[in-house]
Amino acid sequence: MLDQKATVVIVAVTVAIWLLDQVSGGFFTSLFAYNSLLLPTQPWRVVTVLFVHSGIFHILFNMWALWIFGRMLENMLGAWRFLALYFITGIFGSMLVTVLAPGTWVVGASGAIFGLFAAFFVLQRSLGNNAVQLLVIIGLNLVIGFLPGTNISWQAHVGGIIGGFLMGFVFAQTRNIRKRPLQIALIIAAAVLGVALTAVGYAVTVG
Repeated sequence: MLDQKATVVIVAVTVAIWLLDQVSGGFFTSLFAYNSLLLPTQPWRVVTVLFVHSGIFHILFNMWALWIFGRMLENMLGAWRFLALYFITGIFGSMLVTVLAPGTWVVGASGAIFGLFAAFFVLQRSLGNNAVQLLVIIGLNLVIGFLPGTNISWQAHVGGIIGGFLMGFVFAQTRNIRKRPLQIALIIAAAVLGVALTAVGYAVTVG
């Protein structure tokens, strides 16, 4: 459990915020949900969107997936790399929402969850393991987001996947301890890229 403390904390905080949101009449959703129109004045929503959910099944699926894949990835990467992966892929999810669905309200950790799926796939492949089943899971869950009436932000899912593949590649290529400085630099670069693309997306679609 000590090797999975970051996953435990994220799950605990997310569930606590959801419960408080229920008893406060949606206070945290109004404060944390993402809408690209608010980006210049409330940029924190790019990340805080990961902590608010629309309903019980929404949060149950995301926290179940985070509990399963988060613990495995945290064991593989360590706490701080896992946290970087989670929040950077979440930013990439918000980025693609900004580009493809400007002005749309979005809630949930799904962008980061799909980022975990993608990164885990890349890391498993880099270790020579068969990850076809995981690819099928990603594909099926992605398709669900395109179905009419589901009210799911497929843009956040695709953005998270893009970020997850990028981060997974970074981790796979810098596994050697001697490449640690390069790894840190590339993680920072990925974060900057996600933020920069979000800003460009806002400038193009809204600004």
